[in-house]
Amino acid sequence: MSRRPIPIEFQQDKPQTRPEHSNMSSSLPSNSNSTKTSNTSGTSPRSTTTTGITSIASQSTAKPCHNTDDDRLAESIRKQQVTEVAYRRRNRSHIYDRVHKAQVAKDRKKDREDLVNELYALKRQSGYASNFDEFKSYINYKARLEILDERPLLSPSQSLIDLRLTERTPSVVHRHSFSNDVNLAFLERAIKNARQSIFDSRPPTKPFSAHDQLRLAARKKDEEIEQRLRPSLPKSLPLALDRDVDVFLAKKGVISKIAREQVCDKDLSRLLPCQWLNDEIINFYGAMILSRSEGCKENPGANGAGHGRKTPLNVHYFNTFFWSKLQGEGYERARLAKWTKKFDIFAKDVVLIPINHNNSHWTGAAINFRLKRIESYDSMNLNRQQVFKGLRHYIDLEHQNKKKKPFDFTGWEDHEPDDTPQQENGYDCGVFTCRFLEALSRGEEKFNFSQRNMAYLRRRMIWEIGNAKFLDGP
Repeated sequence: MSRRPIPIEFQQDKPQTRPEHSNMSSSLPSNSNSTKTSNTSGTSPRSTTTTGITSIASQSTAKPCHNTDDDRLAESIRKQQVTEVAYRRRNRSHIYDRVHKAQVAKDRKKDREDLVNELYALKRQSGYASNFDEFKSYINYKARLEILDERPLLSPSQSLIDLRLTERTPSVVHRHSFSNDVNLAFLERAIKNARQSIFDSRPPTKPFSAHDQLRLAARKKDEEIEQRLRPSLPKSLPLALDRDVDVFLAKKGVISKIAREQVCDKDLSRLLPCQWLNDEIINFYGAMILSRSEGCKENPGANGAGHGRKTPLNVHYFNTFFWSKLQGEGYERARLAKWTKKFDIFAKDVVLIPINHNNSHWTGAAINFRLKRIESYDSMNLNRQQVFKGLRHYIDLEHQNKKKKPFDFTGWEDHEPDDTPQQENGYDCGVFTCRFLEALSRGEEKFNFSQRNMAYLRRRMIWEIGNAKFLDGP
């Protein structure tokens, strides 16, 4: 079999194809120099071409690495700028946003003022006697206390007044303006309660029977007799005693001492008008109550007449830190059993306890062993169920510690009288509490003071604390 002839186009030698490859590689910029160098040095075209391609690859690999870092940084900055611009556009307020907010605030202020005026008118109908500025401070105070009562486990806000800090004093500006706590919901609820109290306090226009007529007539007669027997408080101190008050207020340093308690000039100034009372004043007044009870010779609990006042009972007074320790640490951890190791608390007629609620409000409480009652007296008329629960728990633990058996609460009741005198401002709670405890120490069932007597009672307490003794008479 004969071989076919090779076509002419395939009869060229392989080296003749190299110039085409050489020319193609020499078209690259970096390879032209390599080719010239290789020709002069005597190197082969194949090695020259391979070296040029390797150098180009290395250069193309190193340069993009540097450019990639810069590009990434620039791209990150660009994206951040785009995001910020989009955020500003998305959160840009409307051109009438400020006008709208100002109008809404103005409308809310107007609605609140209308509700406050309506509430003030209702309170005046029910016997409120203070002016409108005092009523504003009362509204602010009540709103704050209700918020704290709804959240008893939270600590009070820093904006609230801490009654234990002697340097904090109420501001006139704050008393004549509304806080954010006085919202529309609070005012509407207060108006509803005021209307309900007025409706409930109205006597029936016509008795239903002859028995009802006799009962109402007898009640009215009893009230008149009781009012005659209980002398009313004077409007001011006698001139000589009033001068003594000014002398006490002018003193500096320690003013008076009794037992382990003492008051200085800064403490005594708390009894000036529009001031909250601190622990030192209330504990000093309690020490006076305890000293009077222990110093009374005839003290079995029988009542005796003298200047229209009853004989002091056999009482014990716990200071202002008792309740905070009982609630904060508990009976065992606070070692409250040691507080009564020198006397039998169950042999007392009454145990008096001042209570500081959330460092914002003073109330008075009592364990009345004579009448088998846990008593609470609040000049703001708020719900004090935690007081009854806490004191019952304390009595039971104390009885188990001292008597080695649980306390028998048969016949005991929680007593919170509806006719407790009420304050009409935001700062007289401490004075009300002191007067509650003083009257209870004498076995009084009714209180002969109200908001209109606070100016007199403050100056009277200055005299009594300065002399470390109580005034005789009402």
